[in-house]
Amino acid sequence: MPKQPAGAAVLNKNNMKDMVMKMNNKVYPRTGDKETVYLKNVVTGPNIEVGDYTMYNDYVHDPRDFEKNNVLYHYPVNGDKLKIGKFCSIACGAKFLFASANHAMGSLSTYPFPIFFEEWGLDVKNIRQAWDHKGDIVIGNDVWIGYEAVIMAGVTIGNGAIIGTRAVVTKDVPPYTIVGGVPAKSIRRRFDQATIEKLEALRWWDWDEEKIRRNILAIQAGEIDALVALMP
Repeated sequence: MPKQPAGAAVLNKNNMKDMVMKMNNKVYPRTGDKETVYLKNVVTGPNIEVGDYTMYNDYVHDPRDFEKNNVLYHYPVNGDKLKIGKFCSIACGAKFLFASANHAMGSLSTYPFPIFFEEWGLDVKNIRQAWDHKGDIVIGNDVWIGYEAVIMAGVTIGNGAIIGTRAVVTKDVPPYTIVGGVPAKSIRRRFDQATIEKLEALRWWDWDEEKIRRNILAIQAGEIDALVALMP
């Protein structure tokens, strides 16, 4: 059998790199579907971080406008961040509501005088006194956020959590926990504690694409022990 030319191996590696780059830059995961996007490839703001393969579906608005329609009151003056992990599923109309939507509760008035500094002769440097500060919104990996759910500033959602339809999340959500309601409350954990600990250690979302592809059926079938056996 003739040997493969030395240059061919290099070419194949380059082709593979090109394929990965195309996948990494892909906006629409499915042919003919303009309602679903890979979120990482449509956001541009420096204070928004999104992991690989996280997707957003919107059948009402152009999903490419996620940053404008779904990330609200996210002004640069605050410096707060939206961090979303890998392989998350975000349903139509989900909102991320940042601290600038708040009004200062320690004031005798909720009126945001510092915003209208020109009107009242105030120092523009104190504009942030108009609202209470809550911090970043952090979404873990493999999180499912349901239709029109609202995630409030300062909330951290753990890996594998599920946020119910139209839930308003005001507090942190533990990993692999289902929450729902207004305000959102825990409904149940998705798995027993031993399985959750294995999943947290496994971190399959950090595997390379080929390893994930080989083990998709095991992931879908819930074969946690078989997957744990693959760990170094």
